[in-house]
Amino acid sequence: MSFEIKQLSKPELNKPILIEGLPGIGNVGKIAADFIVDNLKAKKFIEITSNSFPHSVFVNEKNLIDLPKIELYYKKGKQDLIFLNGDVQPLNEESCYEFCNIILDIFSKHNGKEIITLGGIGMSKVPKHPLVYCTANNQNIIKKYKTPNLNPEIFGVVGPIIGVTGLLIGLASKRDTPAIALLAQTLGHPNYLGIKGAREIIKILNAKLKFKLDLSKLDKEISNIEKEIKEKQLKFVQPANIKKQDVGEETTYIG
Repeated sequence: MSFEIKQLSKPELNKPILIEGLPGIGNVGKIAADFIVDNLKAKKFIEITSNSFPHSVFVNEKNLIDLPKIELYYKKGKQDLIFLNGDVQPLNEESCYEFCNIILDIFSKHNGKEIITLGGIGMSKVPKHPLVYCTANNQNIIKKYKTPNLNPEIFGVVGPIIGVTGLLIGLASKRDTPAIALLAQTLGHPNYLGIKGAREIIKILNAKLKFKLDLSKLDKEISNIEKEIKEKQLKFVQPANIKKQDVGEETTYIG
């Protein structure tokens, strides 16, 4: 396997915070990170392609193809930021380890301060009010990001944290880099977009990192999705002899 790293620019950053938001359950992390990058007008400075990414291409808005890639953006300010966004995650365990170490190498070159990863907790039904849980590689960073809307009591709520969202935190601990994962409840269906969960994560980051983001666009998207779901539910008639099953608390978690 190989990773091709294309350096688009070389920004000078002062102890940045890295925020990861790659695809996973409900695409919660991706939705949140993409929204923040777009609204802060962060600038792309690295593109990564690899033969460990899915063997497919995307058709873009110009009706041309794009290779799957993962991108790094930066935003300078009172607190410099790096964002890890993309269309895909590495496909297997070995490539995921290698990729995470590459990201940590890049981060260390900028004297990175701490890491925040974003993801979803798969539920068996759509949560009306998604809860956000956290876990980390040390207690101090949990205390730093603790809010009334962030629950650190995650043991027994989720299974293994799979992919970059979890592994990045684990490998960061070997480099003495503080790292925390913010995980929001969402429907554990591959086609569901967990915008509500993403919104709850953005609210926490908005408060703690003072992004001053306007969430009205996100609220409009949530409203449209809920309307679409209700319309589909009206078309569905459940057979009378099928009993409603109790909903389980948690399924599994993937970043």
